[in-house]
Amino acid sequence: MLKKEAIPYFVLLLMGTIDCLTTVIGVLYSGAVELNPFMAGIVSTNIGAFLVVKIAATVLIASTLFLANKTLRKTQNKNSRSFKLSNKLVKVAYVGIMAFMFIVVANNFLVLFR
Repeated sequence: MLKKEAIPYFVLLLMGTIDCLTTVIGVLYSGAVELNPFMAGIVSTNIGAFLVVKIAATVLIASTLFLANKTLRKTQNKNSRSFKLSNKLVKVAYVGIMAFMFIVVANNFLVLFR
């Protein structure tokens, strides 16, 4: 069963997967182009490698945020300035990444359904 604390990271993985799939569908069937120059080189030459790199990056980012949050939860002194700053930084990073992913996925769907 999925623990409540893991849900935000599962959502991040889901958004990254949707981004990956909609990008591949767009490139292969709709004439879309990958805007990231590094990923554009990969997607134009090897779709399999693109899938591996894109999903691996998504898993790495979600795992890093999950582990950072897990480490912070183990901290004994939750009133320290460094804990509060670190906790806020992890939350801001998550919100920023999710906002970016929402924009990317929305853009992908707009391109696909034109």
